[in-house]
Amino acid sequence: MDSAKNANRFFNIVQPSLILFIKYEFWHYYCKEAAERKIPLLLASGIFREDQIFFKWYGNFYRNILKNFSQFFVQDEQSAILLKQVGLQEKIMISGDTRFDRVLDIVANFEPIQIIETFCKGSVTIVAGSTWTEDDEELDHFINQHPTIKCIIAPHEIESERLKECLKLYKNSMLFSTYEQLLIKNEAMSNDPQVLIIDNYGMLTRLYHYATICLVGGGFGGDGVHNVLEAAAYGKPVIIGPVYEKYIEAVDLVENGGCIAVENALELEDVLLQLLDAGNPLYHSASKAAKKYVYANAGATNKIITHIQEKRLLTN
Repeated sequence: MDSAKNANRFFNIVQPSLILFIKYEFWHYYCKEAAERKIPLLLASGIFREDQIFFKWYGNFYRNILKNFSQFFVQDEQSAILLKQVGLQEKIMISGDTRFDRVLDIVANFEPIQIIETFCKGSVTIVAGSTWTEDDEELDHFINQHPTIKCIIAPHEIESERLKECLKLYKNSMLFSTYEQLLIKNEAMSNDPQVLIIDNYGMLTRLYHYATICLVGGGFGGDGVHNVLEAAAYGKPVIIGPVYEKYIEAVDLVENGGCIAVENALELEDVLLQLLDAGNPLYHSASKAAKKYVYANAGATNKIITHIQEKRLLTN
């Protein structure tokens, strides 16, 4: 898709006045075409690390892609420093991450899910979002040994084999679609499921509302943890696996106590028991720290919009 011909054709059809790329989007021919046509090209929520190819001695081709941008809105000081080192100091603004604004918007405009409310029934509930096999294999023993605790699993992928795997790992489990149909038909269930396996996309950001404790998946696998902000925005304790160092928000949340990183199933179970112990202050301190962090880092969207307005980037 990123070819000189396709970029030229796309620009001729769309004729954009302003272009915003997000975080990791660096399309050589599209960026070059924007610069040649003198169309403002902004990078929002940019984040850079020293080990990226832009900052290697052999990375000149990729540094040239960066030179096509009109403005960089980066998440942190380190990203700004790296861009300054390659001569882009005139184009940098530290604005933060627009995802903070997005998750707070979801919380502020929360829409209840009646079926989930029926399932939870006020019970202690663990919501595990964006899980992979490695995450579920760390959690399943605790869930199976504590039948009074409700659990909602939202796998990162929902193909048939993955769903079957979840149903096998969690002993008293049921697919969301099956549970939904039974409720709609008002059919009696042989037993009330302890674990609900979500077999659709688009619901996870609202599921964390129903959590007593959130577990965000990915941290027990090689690629690293998924979006912890969606859970933290609700002011709930967040647990993750040990692979999270590439994600600044996860690192920050672990450091401020809103997120707890565990190495294995034994540590996970220990932390869960601490959080569920009414006499342990850990639950309230983690909840408070998670919510405070998200609210303190809001505002990136307004900074970007203000820049667009002040520079009159959408004015002919």
